[in-house]
Amino acid sequence: MDVLVVDVGGSGVKLAVSAGGDTRRFKSGEYLTPDILVERVREMTADWHYDVVSLGIPGSISDNRPAAEPGNLGPGWIGFDFERAFDRPVRVANDAVMQALGAYDQGRMLFLGLGTGVGSALITEHVLVPLELGSLPHQAGGTVFERLGRAAMKRLGEAAWQEAVAAIVPAFREAFLADYVVLGGGNARKVDPLPAETRRGGNHDALTGGFRLWEEMVEPHDREASRVWRIVR
Repeated sequence: MDVLVVDVGGSGVKLAVSAGGDTRRFKSGEYLTPDILVERVREMTADWHYDVVSLGIPGSISDNRPAAEPGNLGPGWIGFDFERAFDRPVRVANDAVMQALGAYDQGRMLFLGLGTGVGSALITEHVLVPLELGSLPHQAGGTVFERLGRAAMKRLGEAAWQEAVAAIVPAFREAFLADYVVLGGGNARKVDPLPAETRRGGNHDALTGGFRLWEEMVEPHDREASRVWRIVR
C-alpha cells in the first residue's frame, strides 16, 4: 500500500509518497482553501501512485474531518470531505500529531511544534493525544501561542522568545510527567541551548508520521475518530 502524505503548514505544504522519490512543496497561506489544496496536490502528484492519503492540518479534527478553521489559511475547512475529494481513503490528523508520531521512539513523550503557531501532542501508554497547549494563559499575559508563535518572536525579539521557550518547556515536561520533550517546527532549530531532557525533531518527522498513520495506528471505536490515536505496533 503506497501512502501519500500531505503536510499542511501555515506557510507551506509538503508532499511525499511512501514508495520513495523526491519531496515536493508549494506555498500555503491565507489563499489556501481545501478545494485549492486538493487541486494543487493532485496536479503535483499526477505522476505518483498512491492508494491512501495521510493529511496533517493545523487545528482540531473530528470524525476524520476538520472541526475548526485553521489559522493562517483560507476558509471552508470545517466538515470538508477529503475522501470524496481525493477519491481515496484519507486519514486526517492534526499536524502536531503527525509530527509527534514521526518523532516518537519510546516512553512518554511531549511534542511541541514551534512554527507559525504552537502545536502540541502527548504520547503515553501507546496512546497519542492531541493537545492545545498554545491556548493556555501565560503568566506574563496573553497565551502561550502569543509568547512562542512566529509572530511573538518578531514582536518580542529572539532573545525574549528564547527566554520564554526556556521557561515553558521544562514546566510542561514536569506537568505532563514526560520522559522527554521533542521540539518540532521551523523555529525549533533556533532554540539554543536546548532545555534539559529535550531534543529537536527532524525535518521529515511529519512525513514519517504520515506513513506511520497507516502502518502503526488505528482509530478508536469508542471516541470521536482522529482525536485520540492508539499505537498498535
